[in-house]
Amino acid sequence: MEYFAIIIGAIFVNNVVLAQFLGICPFLGVSSKVETSMGMGAAVTFVMALSSVVVWLIQQYILVPLGIEFMQTIVFILVIAALVQMVEIVLKKVSPALYQALGIFLPLITTNCAVLGVAILMVQKEYGLLEGLVYSVSTALGFAVALVLFAGMRERLEFEEVPKAFQGVPIALITAALLAMAFMGFSGLV
Repeated sequence: MEYFAIIIGAIFVNNVVLAQFLGICPFLGVSSKVETSMGMGAAVTFVMALSSVVVWLIQQYILVPLGIEFMQTIVFILVIAALVQMVEIVLKKVSPALYQALGIFLPLITTNCAVLGVAILMVQKEYGLLEGLVYSVSTALGFAVALVLFAGMRERLEFEEVPKAFQGVPIALITAALLAMAFMGFSGLV
């Protein structure tokens, strides 16, 4: 039951983008097409899953025993940067079209505050390895759900008559706010 609460809480109740407001840059930048959003969601899920395992191991077996927990942020950023480089190399070989579509936002996963935030929150919440992995993957799935929903709404808005003053960024921000408000309705679940 505890894992179920972690999953529901991470995806819907405490959605990293819509409730905690982390990862807004890729949320707004990559969400113009559903296909691109799905690719970014998959890349972030992969990076968050791997980074959660690696940072948990580093935290438990290196930082805490040596008493250098204050180095946590720097070490976590280095781990995430290395994993993002690996994802970038793999995507370039496996799916050049997705690699091109993600463009500058792929290397920016390194500085995506959602990825770093999840790694730090996992340690702060004192999750074990399996709980941390479940939390990280669920949070990444929540990120992907928000990204894909928002991209679908933005694609739909292209066919609607939007007043000139609201076209572009203003309607995107209004749509994001409405989506965040909708997700706030889940806060009574967990």
